[in-house]
Amino acid sequence: MKKKATKPASTSRQMHRRASGTISSRLLKWYDANARVLPWRARKGEMPDPYRIWLSEIMLQQTTVATVGPYFRAFVTRWPDVRALAAASVEEVLAAWAGLGYYSRARNLHACAREVVARHGGAFPDDEARLRALPGIGPYTAAAIAAIAFGNKATPVDGNIERVVARLQAITKPLPAAKVSIRNAAARLTPESRAGDFAQAMMDLGATICTPRAPKCSLCPLANSCRARKAGMAGELPRRAPKAKTPARYGASFVAITKDDRILLRRRPAKGLLGAMMETPSTAFEYVPPENALTHAPVKGAWQARGAVTHVFTHFRLTLDVYVLKGASARALAPFGELVAVDALDRAGLATLFAKVIRKARDAA
Repeated sequence: MKKKATKPASTSRQMHRRASGTISSRLLKWYDANARVLPWRARKGEMPDPYRIWLSEIMLQQTTVATVGPYFRAFVTRWPDVRALAAASVEEVLAAWAGLGYYSRARNLHACAREVVARHGGAFPDDEARLRALPGIGPYTAAAIAAIAFGNKATPVDGNIERVVARLQAITKPLPAAKVSIRNAAARLTPESRAGDFAQAMMDLGATICTPRAPKCSLCPLANSCRARKAGMAGELPRRAPKAKTPARYGASFVAITKDDRILLRRRPAKGLLGAMMETPSTAFEYVPPENALTHAPVKGAWQARGAVTHVFTHFRLTLDVYVLKGASARALAPFGELVAVDALDRAGLATLFAKVIRKARDAA
């Protein structure tokens, strides 16, 4: 019986390169006609600004484009380059970041700006290895900056790219176990030139067409190359392993309001969750029996329970019981923090959690 002829490895590699080239060329053509206009993205004919690319990539971690836009514009208006940002205080940066969440990003952003100025003369390194040595820059962010800002052949893989590649290659292994396979497949698809545009094209495709639910396959420039579409399973990918149950934590927070409508705030420790952010005085994030809660209040007084707020962090869900003291003595409160007028709270650098606490306190009053 004759053995079936097999293609030489070199021929197989050539076919794969041709297929990858077809995908990248079609996607880049689509991108040239359909690229999203984003405040950090260089327009046609402009050189990408590494500072703006870096700033946007840090802000976009765990956060949507729609949410980031106003913060990004405010940051580049106030601090137009990395030297200006490095000259700011970390408290100023945290206050400007307030509401964007994941506050360790802001602290690392400030530390990174100072290191770029001190160690690199104010110019971002142009290769992944040196970028990864900077505070707050991991593998994805280093690859994104290297590709988009400097045109290097690098392959960032965010959630959008992860989804596009999983569908293109019909990778059925659930995440997170599939991440290595997806990264390797994405790297094989990345062209030698225009790697930054290719990465942004993949992001745009995932954000606008290859969406998590009900992907618009009929509009996709890569539909004919998509294995998941051919198998009728595009909407099912990428698959994910079942999530572990989110742990719950509890605590109490105290809103002291003076007669002239000022609220007591204090700064959290520099290290740890919500480090260096402003808060209403609170207990540790652990269960506090209601009968013992007021022993943790900053001052004695006629504190009143005002219900609770819940906030979801990456690794746990927190519920804080809210207590209010109205007409508090400014003199008695002064040693325990800073008294901030209610109409100045949006400039105080309050973490989102404690903005919720204050709203709860004032709505229930």
